[in-house]
Amino acid sequence: MGPQAVNLLIVRPIPDPYGWRTLGLNAMIQDLKRTSEVVLVSNRLPVQQVKRGRMSHWETSPGGLVSALRPIIRDLSCTWVGWTGETGVEIAPFVQDGIQNWPVPLVNAEVRGFYEGFSNRIIWPLYHDAIRQPEYRQAWWKPYVDVNRRFAQAASEAVEPGGTVWVHDYHLQLVPSMLRAIRPDVRIGFFLHIPFPPQELFAQLPWRREILEGLLGADVVGFQTRIGAKNFAEVARRFANATGSDEIVQFDERSVQVGAFPISIDVEQFETLAASDDVVSQSIEFRARLGGARKIILGLDRLDYTKGIDTRLQAFRELLRSRRIARDDCVFVQIAIPSREHVAEYKELRVKVEGLVGEIEGEFGDIGRTPIHYLHRSVDQRELVALYLAADVMLVTPLRDGMNLVAKEYVASRLNNTGVLVLSEFTGAAKELKSALLVNPHDIGALVGRMERALRMPAAEQAIRMKSLRRTIKENDVYKWANTFFHTLAYART
Repeated sequence: MGPQAVNLLIVRPIPDPYGWRTLGLNAMIQDLKRTSEVVLVSNRLPVQQVKRGRMSHWETSPGGLVSALRPIIRDLSCTWVGWTGETGVEIAPFVQDGIQNWPVPLVNAEVRGFYEGFSNRIIWPLYHDAIRQPEYRQAWWKPYVDVNRRFAQAASEAVEPGGTVWVHDYHLQLVPSMLRAIRPDVRIGFFLHIPFPPQELFAQLPWRREILEGLLGADVVGFQTRIGAKNFAEVARRFANATGSDEIVQFDERSVQVGAFPISIDVEQFETLAASDDVVSQSIEFRARLGGARKIILGLDRLDYTKGIDTRLQAFRELLRSRRIARDDCVFVQIAIPSREHVAEYKELRVKVEGLVGEIEGEFGDIGRTPIHYLHRSVDQRELVALYLAADVMLVTPLRDGMNLVAKEYVASRLNNTGVLVLSEFTGAAKELKSALLVNPHDIGALVGRMERALRMPAAEQAIRMKSLRRTIKENDVYKWANTFFHTLAYART
């Protein structure tokens, strides 16, 4: 019994700056299932609004969380609660791509305080080892609380009696306790997609107790790695008066299970795409356009300061300068997906990255032949897999990352067991993908050495390593991740 057709009526008379009511917006209006046994809650819905001329429609969004969860949520026929990305409008629940979406409205001031401020200028840098100094502004706390409360209320309305709510990520750390206060009958899980910091960093947070009490409202709190889970249990005991072990924390006369649930991908989906004729043809075309015999190095990241793109570019420049690899023997393709472009730090990063690209092109390029290709845009999934197929070396070298699904997508796409994955030690993926070439991304010299080794690696060694990597991701795909979490949640309170 799943949700039915599309309902996109504006729920009450409010300003209509985009003309959505007039345009109808996929206006096939029918009854919609109002509650679900399973409800997923994240900052953003898995859809985005696209306008073409005067017509508007929803499209499934790109991104790691959506890619990972979409097949699970579709199979469960559940509801996804989140923000549409637009401000000043309220939209009733609707169905897109087999998923019932339950929009949570936000206004501009809330986006500035809750999302741009507290979530992304305090929590994001702090949880990523304070790579950038967090800005502890008191003014951002109230909108964070207010928006979390609105998400909790929406989840309480969307879930059936005795149902399950799965809350995701750092934007919504207060939702579990708020939801429990409203709906003590439901099971509540929380999963953090980014790293959770050690005590000495988390201790800086002025609202550390409130955040911990929010998370401890869940029955199960999940992390990407055992280190993250252990860090959480330690700070819960220190700052929230919790007791218990690293696996079971006692708080407010309840038991909260804490554990590692490393997220993964739909391996079969990537294998199917990698075997399709049009994707294979596109990968062959990419190789021809990039220079035929030249080895291709690929980087694919959001343009974020945690991803280490600038350090990676400096290492590539040093590789060419050292002449350990001839400039005509390899080419570097870096795709930087736009991210938070109006934020000053991200604008500065883009200027730095594009400046490095220009320097490398100017120093090593020739007319009609360039050592680096840089794209500042998103790519669709078929083009992405074609790039994975074309790349001889995949550079995944963030300075800190909760998991990094790009590494797993590359491995899933290498059906012929060729290619080399160079992977940062500071990703959650490094705990699983141990046959990759692991590297400290802060060490430019080490990164240069790993790039050279990857480009020179014999086919036999590539095959041994890639077979091991592929076996790992096949044994631990997105379905196992979700099933393990739901199984843990089902028995957490019995």
